[in-house]
Amino acid sequence: MKQERLIQVLLLLTALSAISGLAVITVFIFRAGLPLLIKVGVGHFIFSSDWYPQEGKFGILPMIVGSLAVTAGAMAIGIVFGVGCAVLLTQFCPPRAVSVIKPSIELLAGIPSVVYGFMGVVVLVPFIRNYLGGPGLSVLAASIVLGIMVLPTVISISVDALRAVPRSYREGSIALGATEWQTSHRVLLRAARSGIVAAIILGMGRAVGETMAVIMVAGNTLEIPTSPLDPVRTLTSNIALEMGYAAGDHRQALFATGVTLFVIIMILNTIALTVSRRRGQRATSR
Repeated sequence: MKQERLIQVLLLLTALSAISGLAVITVFIFRAGLPLLIKVGVGHFIFSSDWYPQEGKFGILPMIVGSLAVTAGAMAIGIVFGVGCAVLLTQFCPPRAVSVIKPSIELLAGIPSVVYGFMGVVVLVPFIRNYLGGPGLSVLAASIVLGIMVLPTVISISVDALRAVPRSYREGSIALGATEWQTSHRVLLRAARSGIVAAIILGMGRAVGETMAVIMVAGNTLEIPTSPLDPVRTLTSNIALEMGYAAGDHRQALFATGVTLFVIIMILNTIALTVSRRRGQRATSR
């Protein structure tokens, strides 16, 4: 009994340490960024397009739009190819092939982001410039690079979620006359929805928070993009590029940018979880 009690206490402390770490990070960022937000005004800081720190002008709207555009493009690639690859590996691929392909995909998560950025600069950016137009350094380039970077996360967790679905679901669907595709689409994907949503949320967090690869391929211009071929600067890129020499209000503005990024991630995660729960409730009510 004493050992069980000790294990319970240790597990509780482990859980509380994660929550405490998140709380400390939140307090640190908000403490450093809120003074500037109060001084400038939240509305002006978020909805202004003027970012001239030396002149006391702090507007991050182009960076917010750029971050959302790049993330949306990356998740479009990550969700379509990631979930599709997970379905292929769990339902249609021979076990021997899966034993080779899945570990290979998981190894992609260990490649440093600067390597992805370098490959994007060397291969992807010239291709976009020569065949699609524009400078090459663009929203499209950043979206493709980030989409490839989030694939290992989305695929790995989605595969585990699909494998966790009871085998009787698939066998019952096939016995009722459904095809392999109908079973995968109508039964397995719905049963594994919670795990797939978790994979998408983790992938989205990786896409929103990525810095180095985006700096290398996005172009880093302080303008609102009007086309996928336009260069862009994201919130994370702005912090990384200017934190080394920022001081005073400029430094506080970068922390305020981190506060904005933190809030955006929380909003996106909340929306994803809410949509998933509502769909789950509709499915069970039917």
